[in-house]
Amino acid sequence: MRDLRPYGGVLHASSAIVRLLGAFALIGAFVLIGAAPARAGDNTFIEVTPNSVQAGSRVHIRASCDNANNRQAEVTSDAFNRVFLRPDNGFLTGDATVPGNKAAGDYPVHLRCNNGRTASTNLNVLNMEQPTKGPATGGGGTAGRSMGSMLLLGGTATVAAAVVFGLFSSRRRAGS
Repeated sequence: MRDLRPYGGVLHASSAIVRLLGAFALIGAFVLIGAAPARAGDNTFIEVTPNSVQAGSRVHIRASCDNANNRQAEVTSDAFNRVFLRPDNGFLTGDATVPGNKAAGDYPVHLRCNNGRTASTNLNVLNMEQPTKGPATGGGGTAGRSMGSMLLLGGTATVAAAVVFGLFSSRRRAGS
């Protein structure tokens, strides 16, 4: 309480504490302003989206060649042969189509940058058979051609029977 003195019922810090805090603030400001931006080091990578794809589909490729993202880079793979990536908002991007007859399996994707750096990832190609016709689950899919007229006649007969039953029931009550 030695450095605090009352002023209108409130304790105020002495000027020595204020000066000390001010000095720390100035030192912190000089350190932050004078510091060079932090470098992440080697920043070479490649991403394939989606990383599992049906044969015949298109994939998007995004990559970085550290400080060489303003120049084209080459991507090769047995899944889609060769693609050149172009600069796009600080990254290298491109698209590739996996041929429809490509066998299922994991295919390595290799990035080769102009600055000599490389990166790799994997692309999983699926080759599932596509159905040519919907499943036979009923609702007309399994019914023959002549079933439609049979159903129509059966429905008409049921409605007629209900009307006749209703008329007989109402006459019997009225006559009793």
